[in-house]
Amino acid sequence: MRKGESQINEQEWVSKIYHGGAAAYKDFVKAYYDHVYRTAYAVLHHHQDAEDVTQEVFVQIYRALPEYRQQGLKTWITRITVNRAIDARRKLGRQKVHACDDQQLQEQAEGQWQEELSTEQQVIRQERQQLIQEELEQLPQHYRDVIQSFYMEEKSYEEIAVEQGLEKKSIESRLYRARLWLKRHWRKEDFE
Repeated sequence: MRKGESQINEQEWVSKIYHGGAAAYKDFVKAYYDHVYRTAYAVLHHHQDAEDVTQEVFVQIYRALPEYRQQGLKTWITRITVNRAIDARRKLGRQKVHACDDQQLQEQAEGQWQEELSTEQQVIRQERQQLIQEELEQLPQHYRDVIQSFYMEEKSYEEIAVEQGLEKKSIESRLYRARLWLKRHWRKEDFE
């Protein structure tokens, strides 16, 4: 899916929900249900808890939709889901911990907080990597190869030149033009 199409789909979803009400929201839920469930399950590791959180997320999204600012619908949904799942996990943890003394409880809470932060960061990082990979597919092939080699494989100009059978100056030039192409075609807010 191209970036322009994704933006149009976001606007179409929001517009359909505003004007179409519950029927349009039902279609939205069908489209994003699996993504929300998988995200919740990645945090909770329990089917029923993930199902409960998924239902809560869609209620929260419906209520929060007027505040949505066209900032990347899937990323926004993912953040809401991760935060809701972390809240549910904390609540479940409080219910299970009754016999711990204060010191144990504090140590457990600190450890759980670090784990929850890393889970949220992992989910958001995976989401961002997937988005970047999809966007890289839009690059012309000769630019994509140079970007991939230089930034992701961390190869030098010389190594890339040898691989591609080109002069070092040609690689520098392609990398420069690839960066210009990215600046013209990518918007910063797509990756926030």
